[in-house]
Amino acid sequence: MGALDHLSNIFDCSSGHSKLKKRKQLQNQTVEIKIKIDCEGCERKVRRSVEGMKGVTSVEVSPKQNKLTVIGYVDPDKVVARVAHRTGKKAELWPYVPYDVVDHPYAPGVYDKKAPAGYVRNAEDPQVSQLARASSTEVRYTTAFSDENPTACVVM
Repeated sequence: MGALDHLSNIFDCSSGHSKLKKRKQLQNQTVEIKIKIDCEGCERKVRRSVEGMKGVTSVEVSPKQNKLTVIGYVDPDKVVARVAHRTGKKAELWPYVPYDVVDHPYAPGVYDKKAPAGYVRNAEDPQVSQLARASSTEVRYTTAFSDENPTACVVM
């Protein structure tokens, strides 16, 4: 911030008293975005949409995974909004994690056919993680035929 900006913030006559504006301090972070990339032109358009953004240090585009990775001192929500506005495409934060991180990668709500190879949907959402648990009916039938259950079926 230059000297004139600093003085204009101190001597702001519109509010009636001097008040310094507090800026949100951003950390160096990696923002991963899911966006559909069909061709080299789309790849170029996605790359150019964030290259000139303030705070961006590097941009990487993975067309096979439909993924944009931005590294720098940026706000993730602002990056997603800028990419969506400049490209006209639907953009969202990267919703996938490697399948070996999740307890039940093939459970409903976690498994996603559209996910890149080796990835499943992030199961941090409590509604989705409840779907990964077995229902009471499944538990009742599996324990009915269990060797550890003393009241199990004698037919086995």
